[in-house]
Amino acid sequence: MDRKKILIIGGGFAGVNLAEKLADKPGFEITLVDKNNYNFFPPLIYQVATGYLETSSICYPYRLLFRGKKNFRYRLGELEEIFPAEKKVMLSTGEVSYDYLVIATGCVTNYFGIKSIEENAIPMKTVSDALSMRNTLLERLEMASRETDPEQCKRLLTVVVAGGGPTGVEISGMFAEMKKNIIAKDYPELKGAGGEIYLVDGLNAVLTPMSEKSQQYTYKKLTEMGVKIKLNTMVTEFKDDAVQFKNGESIPTKNLIWAAGVTAIIFKGLPQEAYGRGKRLIVDAYNRLVGFDDIFALGDTSLMTADPNFPEGHPQVAQVAIQQADNLAENFLEGFQKGTPKPFSYHDKGSMAIIGKNKAVAEFPKPKMFFSGFIAWAMWLFIHLLSLINYRNRISTLYNWTTAYFTKDMALRFIVRTKPKNTEE
Repeated sequence: MDRKKILIIGGGFAGVNLAEKLADKPGFEITLVDKNNYNFFPPLIYQVATGYLETSSICYPYRLLFRGKKNFRYRLGELEEIFPAEKKVMLSTGEVSYDYLVIATGCVTNYFGIKSIEENAIPMKTVSDALSMRNTLLERLEMASRETDPEQCKRLLTVVVAGGGPTGVEISGMFAEMKKNIIAKDYPELKGAGGEIYLVDGLNAVLTPMSEKSQQYTYKKLTEMGVKIKLNTMVTEFKDDAVQFKNGESIPTKNLIWAAGVTAIIFKGLPQEAYGRGKRLIVDAYNRLVGFDDIFALGDTSLMTADPNFPEGHPQVAQVAIQQADNLAENFLEGFQKGTPKPFSYHDKGSMAIIGKNKAVAEFPKPKMFFSGFIAWAMWLFIHLLSLINYRNRISTLYNWTTAYFTKDMALRFIVRTKPKNTEE
């Protein structure tokens, strides 16, 4: 039997879900390519960055995940160029051919062309970012503990979080709890040293995709926790130990956490007209790249305007990626073969954001419901726990969360840096 070669670039929500649906199905040969050898769970990146979770709690190796799947192969590498006419791609690790190419590479941090922010801010998009952030912030706490200049000490302790979406809200709340429950105990020499937590956003509310109820509750709770919120405030520069704003104000700090935006990736080999807003690939109702019969794009990297409920494109959230992968898998298995592919239609299952211990917001469109406080917090924990890819991740995460809940502490405050290999040895 002639098996169709499906090459999936990117092992996030969309790529892994598609591979799982097609694994061990007759008629297909699946190759998954990713620059990491593991899948990770982005919604909990900030908890790795702040020492509440181990890296292994949110990561799982692809080869172990798909062990025993006879039609599946994994390849480490990054996509460098696509050759549509020859049905092949060039990876950083060599050449691979395909019958169908699926691009599910997600997004990268968007610095909006501001060089000083790209060079000096702390991103929080990947596992490497999270570990680097943990190391950096812990080192700056140590530096502050021995600093004799009060102003310099305050700069080391002040944190500015740019971006009022779920990521910005969640990490601001985490920092506020750390400041109250951990730093005050572990660093007695910093008592009275100052240092503030700021959450800034260019729009007029936090959690703008959510309802006004969620926005107001979140604003109130963060403020009560000691977070200073600055809305309608655009960051323009980050240099000389100060965050500069468009209105002329500035905040002296060494710590700018950048959670203000994402952008898709442009790949060599595809025409310029294939890309739309945010560098997202323009696709039809079947996630097929416009102008191509054998190239598809899923999740954050795709821009579909054919869904009547989302004429401007879908939100860049995990549920879109998962549902698009499900739909494409069904079409590969049946729809395309019968000539009756099913167009994609997104079913919004709701939104949620955690603010702190026993504080969160959750809202669901059908039926329309809103929850806040402990109930929403418990929902957030339950849904994120079930969303982890493997039972080992779930057990490890549940253990860490339970310990942190009752002790108001986390035990993973390690500064671990890899030493560059000595090339002269």
